[in-house]
Amino acid sequence: MGIGPCMLDIAGVTLTADDEARLRHPQVGGVILFARNYKSLCQLNELTASIHALRTPPLLIAVDQEGGRVQRFVDGFTRIPAMRELGSIWDEHPRRAKHLAQQVGYVLAAELRACGVDFSFTPVLDIDFGISKVIGDRAFHSDPQAIAELAHSLLLGLRQGGMQTVGKHFPGHGYVQADSHLDISIDERSYTDIELCDLIPFRQMVNYGLTAVMPAHVIYPKVDKYPAGFSKIWLKDILRGELGFSGCIFSDDLSMQGATVAGGILQRAEAALQAGCDMVLVCNQPSLADELLAELKWDMPATSKARLVHMRGHYHSDSLVQLREQAGFMRAVHEIATIGPGTAELPFA
Repeated sequence: MGIGPCMLDIAGVTLTADDEARLRHPQVGGVILFARNYKSLCQLNELTASIHALRTPPLLIAVDQEGGRVQRFVDGFTRIPAMRELGSIWDEHPRRAKHLAQQVGYVLAAELRACGVDFSFTPVLDIDFGISKVIGDRAFHSDPQAIAELAHSLLLGLRQGGMQTVGKHFPGHGYVQADSHLDISIDERSYTDIELCDLIPFRQMVNYGLTAVMPAHVIYPKVDKYPAGFSKIWLKDILRGELGFSGCIFSDDLSMQGATVAGGILQRAEAALQAGCDMVLVCNQPSLADELLAELKWDMPATSKARLVHMRGHYHSDSLVQLREQAGFMRAVHEIATIGPGTAELPFA
């Protein structure tokens, strides 16, 4: 069985019969995990092994493990600071900030890979305009160049730890106050304004080897009437054409309010896939996932399959115990603990 274009979530800390039935559906290609799916390191290892054992080739396993307030797995893991903490260090010591960003990426990736997770949806490349509460301290900085430099260092660390990168939320979610999880978000700026600011980190990260992109559920009406994740202009003409991006495109969660402008769940998925997404996410609404799997007919292009295969993690450590016996890893953990006012903690002190 090949890989499908849908990424779904699961109910709890072990697979239920309903979970297994959904994940065996040919239109499914991945699983996104949340805090509810984590109880302990041992349990997470057993869960990821059971997910990977369901299919050949195995399903992709992802998580939002950005740091700060978006860290799904906490107990037993190194506390990762909010990316804004790295931006604050950048203002005084850019070189040290880049070094710490690489150490953060390495620890983040190595710990997840040791537990069987393929990748995290990170880094956030949005600009902190001081407007968006949903982005806020998830953004590195208000300066596009600082974001690009810090995100590049994070990319190097993630790669060192065996993980690919997902830049989000293209072309930029930082200028809108509305939370696209809850509202229809609209950014009234011109393409030129966005290009000269928000697109800078994305453009540079594409050149640095960014593996994947997640577009925003934001409408930029001066460019297209559709949200970026449903827009051929944004995804095919601008991201692939202007920026030269050849990697994977993941939709943001299609159950979010910002996605409802495209219609029902089938219409949302079809619109995203036709606009250029390689894989679509449906989270926290199993009835919508069931509806989509019952109705979606999508023959995944070979290019999409190749891009998704490239998202698989590598350098899988035997265990976190083994990882913590490595001097370089422990040095990185201790350096991360110096970032910010109490935002990072040793998981095994």
